[in-house]
Amino acid sequence: MARGQITVRAARWSATHPWRAIGMWVVVVVACFALGSITGTKESKNEGDIGEVTRADNIVKSGNFDDPDVESVLITAPSGQLDQAAANKAAGVVIQRMRALGGVAEVAQPMPSPNKDAVIVRVTLKDGDGDDRVQPLLDTTAQVQQQYPNLRVEEVGGLSIDKALNETLGKDFKRAEMFSLPVTLAILLIAFGALIAASVPLLLALSAVAAAIGLAAAASQLVPAVDAVNSVILLIGMAVGVDYSLFYLRREREERAKGRGHVDAVEIAAATSGHAVVVSGTAVIISMAGLFLARDAVFSSFAVGSILVVAVAVVGSLTVLPAVLAKLGRWVDRPRIPLVWRLTASKGQPRFWPTVLKPALKHPIATLLVAVTALLAVASPALGMQLKFPGTEDLPRTTSVMKAYDRLTAAFPSTGTSHEVAVRAPANQAPAVKAALADLMQRTKDDKLFASDGLEEPRVSKDGTVTTLEVATPYEGGSQQARDSLTKLRKELMPETVGKVPGVEYAVGGFVAADVDYAAHTRDKLPLVIGFVLLLTMIVMMVTFRSVVVAVTAIGLNLLSAGAAYGVVTAVFQNTWAEGLLHFRSNGAVVSWLPLFLFVVLFGLSMDYHVFVVSRIREAVLRGVPTRQAVAEGITGSAGVVTSAAAVMIGVFAVFATLSTLDMKQLGVGLAVAILIDATIIRAVVLPSVMILLGDANWWAPKWLRPKPAKHASIPPAPEEDRELTPVG
Repeated sequence: MARGQITVRAARWSATHPWRAIGMWVVVVVACFALGSITGTKESKNEGDIGEVTRADNIVKSGNFDDPDVESVLITAPSGQLDQAAANKAAGVVIQRMRALGGVAEVAQPMPSPNKDAVIVRVTLKDGDGDDRVQPLLDTTAQVQQQYPNLRVEEVGGLSIDKALNETLGKDFKRAEMFSLPVTLAILLIAFGALIAASVPLLLALSAVAAAIGLAAAASQLVPAVDAVNSVILLIGMAVGVDYSLFYLRREREERAKGRGHVDAVEIAAATSGHAVVVSGTAVIISMAGLFLARDAVFSSFAVGSILVVAVAVVGSLTVLPAVLAKLGRWVDRPRIPLVWRLTASKGQPRFWPTVLKPALKHPIATLLVAVTALLAVASPALGMQLKFPGTEDLPRTTSVMKAYDRLTAAFPSTGTSHEVAVRAPANQAPAVKAALADLMQRTKDDKLFASDGLEEPRVSKDGTVTTLEVATPYEGGSQQARDSLTKLRKELMPETVGKVPGVEYAVGGFVAADVDYAAHTRDKLPLVIGFVLLLTMIVMMVTFRSVVVAVTAIGLNLLSAGAAYGVVTAVFQNTWAEGLLHFRSNGAVVSWLPLFLFVVLFGLSMDYHVFVVSRIREAVLRGVPTRQAVAEGITGSAGVVTSAAAVMIGVFAVFATLSTLDMKQLGVGLAVAILIDATIIRAVVLPSVMILLGDANWWAPKWLRPKPAKHASIPPAPEEDRELTPVG
């Protein structure tokens, strides 16, 4: 055994000093979480340079506008015609009570909607931070509602929507924790048949997630975080944390079953599965680092969170896990679950996986063709993939504020989707800019792509150089009509009006612009990130297995599973047939950041299985076993742990498919499907077919890559009759 190997040295120290190792781990986890609590999370305010929308934002920022938060109180009839007199009285009460609140800067006069079916009162808040600023306004609105039960009085605005959304996301996060833990524990109980053995990987994964959340909060001071980063940390952390512990623990149990002592069993597990964990973790971290090449806040935040949780999980599996296993000894297999324990402890040959392998072993060419054709068919919907940002219209309508938002945008279209026109020109051109914007609004007045309800007013900076104007569209932000209105505004109306002012600089921003520009940005960056991940993954595989062919095969297999996952996500979420099943409303597209992030995560996580399975096959080949038999032994011998690890990942990811927001649903479905395909069709059908067809060519490598003869001592034989040992995995 490579006693100088760092994984072995760390395991031996932890196993011989268990309480120190455990105590240090607890201190580190608590310190990391406390650090995050002290520093807080710095939220991202931009998406990076993604085109014209960024130029528009920069122009607006240069105007140094006072940009206070505005809430709208909407008064409508619960049914039938609105009683205008009653609505005006209610609006008067709203104005009186809102002006009495300390956090309110201004309350506008009530304005009726164009159709006279609603009245709006706009309330401008004083500068400040925190969602708690809006609570007094919500309370006041509720009091007016009680006073006028025959009217519908409700509040809508950025702060009230954010407050409701944060509450929903908080509940989602708790639900994800509540469901993912028992699901993971149930799978581990089936895998180990003992409560303590099942609990150890779960506790280690949870501690890694807690530490990573704290570290990510501290890191956000350098790389600002987006809202979904904690969900991503939980998603990735539970998956890899449990997997790494699972590989390690299963190997340690195998060695103890052969009669080795606790410390020796831990050392061998460190030299084999510990090495696989390091390789896998390195591959995940390298893959996640590719996200930085996209140069935007979403991917950078996800990269930081994912890298941190994977690094913490790897360190935990190499340090505190050996200490826990050495301290528990045979108690790790207590208390046993009678029926499940008998099944997991059975030494008989497995039947399921040899049956699955038969076609690949007997007819590799036909099996490969059928499997690849099926995967390509599943991937085919991805050719029509559309990318969009989830908009306000895609938020869950389970909250009253979102129902009120729908009524507000129906009555006052300009409060819904709008384009932000940003103009910068010399101060002496201010009259010309004003006239050009008036011409612009006149041209949009009778155009069905745009909407006007009297709420739009241009804003001018104090120095007179920057002017902004909201140009509304009556369509949802993700609709084709909204995109068409943006195109017409950018390509026709702006050049024909504002563009004729001498010395002018202009751009069109807003949600629709961000959606369109970000999708284009993602498409531009996707090849760069994919190329980086493919190159680095190939290098890791070449160095690990000392084979160019194995590395190329790994790349091809991962591309197949990624393509199939893309196809499933596209087929599910760009259509409406699964809306009732998964409780979402299709916007006809896939979330803009998902394809790139899904690709990177899949390439990282699939290394778990590939390293584990191929290393078992390689060890059999090195013992002189023919390729066909080595493939059968390697896959059936590793099937149990791979199946358990995949089941944990699929279970955790599937929980995220039940969350409220569209992006988390798509991420959960995409990752669950990708891992399912990767752990079954890819590893048990396509991989064996390819390796059998290639035969000895699997292990070809140039001279500089071929391994040198080992000079260190081998792992000592077990004291039992069974002296076979596979040194990796």
